[in-house]
Amino acid sequence: MSFLPIKDGEFTSTIYGMIKENKFADSIRVLQYELQRNPESRAALSLLGYCYQHIQDFIMAAECYEKLSELYPQHVDYRLYHAQALYNAFMFPEAVSALALINEPKMECKAVKLDAAIKYREEDVENARILVEQFDGEDPDMEVNMACLDYKEANFDGALRRFTAAMAQQRVDESPGSQNQLTYAIALCHYQMHDFPQALQMITEIINRTVKDHQELGVGMGSEVPFRSVGNTLLLHESAVVEACNLKFAIEYRMKNLDAAAEALSDLPPRMEEELDPVTLHNQALVSVESNLADSFSKLQYLLGNNPCPPETFANLLLLYCKYEYFDLAADVLAENAHLTYKLLTQYQFDYLDALITQQSSDSEAYAKFDALTVSRLNALRKRHQKLRETREEDNNARALQRAVDAVETCLDEFLPTLMAQAKLLWDKTQWAQIERLFRRSAEFCHGNETWKLNLAHTLYMQEKYKEASDCYAPLVRASFDQLLDVSAAVLANLCACYVMTSSNEEAEEVMRRVEREENAQPTSRKLFHLSIINLVIGTLYCSKGNYEFGISRIVRALEPCEKKLGVDTWFYSKRCMASMLENIARCVIELRDEMLLDCLHFLESCEMHGREIVTDVQMLGARAGELPRTVSHEARLLRALLLQIMD
Repeated sequence: MSFLPIKDGEFTSTIYGMIKENKFADSIRVLQYELQRNPESRAALSLLGYCYQHIQDFIMAAECYEKLSELYPQHVDYRLYHAQALYNAFMFPEAVSALALINEPKMECKAVKLDAAIKYREEDVENARILVEQFDGEDPDMEVNMACLDYKEANFDGALRRFTAAMAQQRVDESPGSQNQLTYAIALCHYQMHDFPQALQMITEIINRTVKDHQELGVGMGSEVPFRSVGNTLLLHESAVVEACNLKFAIEYRMKNLDAAAEALSDLPPRMEEELDPVTLHNQALVSVESNLADSFSKLQYLLGNNPCPPETFANLLLLYCKYEYFDLAADVLAENAHLTYKLLTQYQFDYLDALITQQSSDSEAYAKFDALTVSRLNALRKRHQKLRETREEDNNARALQRAVDAVETCLDEFLPTLMAQAKLLWDKTQWAQIERLFRRSAEFCHGNETWKLNLAHTLYMQEKYKEASDCYAPLVRASFDQLLDVSAAVLANLCACYVMTSSNEEAEEVMRRVEREENAQPTSRKLFHLSIINLVIGTLYCSKGNYEFGISRIVRALEPCEKKLGVDTWFYSKRCMASMLENIARCVIELRDEMLLDCLHFLESCEMHGREIVTDVQMLGARAGELPRTVSHEARLLRALLLQIMD
């Protein structure tokens, strides 16, 4: 885009008019054009630096102010602006060097504040506090800075008191943006203190205020209508709405409300991916793990190689690699980022990841590491429960009680993943009794935890202890009895199978009727497999016991109607039972009525008809030209041919 030269005497008014209308990108293009004509123009350089600051391009702003400092050394404020731009660009050593060139007494106060901010960002809290204590006692910034230092030292009570006091002292003429930033700081303290309802209330206040005062930011519009990018403006930064939405995401994600977490991100002002801040990009990576794992890995890897990087990125990338059994990649990341290991991982996280990665080379060594870790965490859990009991008996301080509860929950959050990883090693070896003993060891502290109870139920189920398993499954299902589709289909299926095997058929039928009603109430376009999976599990269980007549009837029922219920997973379990039935008939182990065999033929014909597009071999999805992928239709035809041969 080209521009005509601005007439003499109209340059300032024209540019200021564009800036007033927030047309920073246009202003930058005009100013760059003007600098080509006059490279040393103070007005053009100064306004260009200002515009770059507003669109958060701090590196380019730093270049402008550096040049101004060289051309006009008598204007010391340019040196300060240069240092501030470098600080905002996370170029701390360069910012310190720029600050060292400022020796003007009138700039000393601002220079000290910036130096304190740099020390704070560099985790040098002690020296940051020394600098903050040099502030004028009447300076309102002092209270906020002391609050930030308390927060950095994990003194969240003290930080909350100071931030609240700063909010109360806030001048009437303070900008709404400053008010939002203090509100966000208070919300962050409540989050760290696990007071999520209060944090969410603060977040809602920020979002509502931003929607009211700055509709142009498009808050909450991202998922409704197409909205052009708002960019990374100073207004967006001062509104604190990005930070608020990301904090809301963190709360919902921590509470395992994944839909609400995704919605929190969709409320963010619209920006292009290259404009996203590191925290938003990190959270997008977490929320898209299930739908696009490769993209999540890519985003986390990108963040790890850039500055600034959310400190959680390192641990989350490693944990995701291990969760999906990319142990070699996890080991490589640890080796390549040894300096981050000691800075960003706790001792527990390192030991846990080390045990996970060790599985790749030695199950026995990994088991020993997990065992040592579970014993250590179990002892810590025992001590924290004792502390909680003492606090309840001796102290009426609600905050002290909350801290004791939080300590127990934190320890439990460390213990359970370790226990489950250790149990999985035994699960893969079908050592069910040993897994049960492992779970019973922590029953005193974990009996009320859903994850622990669910995995104990699975273990009991595999040992055919159906009554005990149903006692574990039932409370988990009853908690969501009005929304059974929110419960895992496998859990519902196992519970129904337990009921059937303990002759509690009425309870099983009640669960199945409720699931069927809920599925029928859903839109017809939505594929639902809960009832199918329940019937498949019951059918498979009966087939494994040799009762093929009842078992196969359940399998056939599971896939009715075939056009809605047939899928890769449902077919996988159906064909196993069919193949087992054919094998036992061929060996004359069982005999089935002709009517039953005809039902099987009709079932396989239906699968053949509706399974033409369903590929059963994932490796064949990328088949070369000329290769025909194996489909449900192909496999159903083979099974039908075998059945016809046996019937003849």
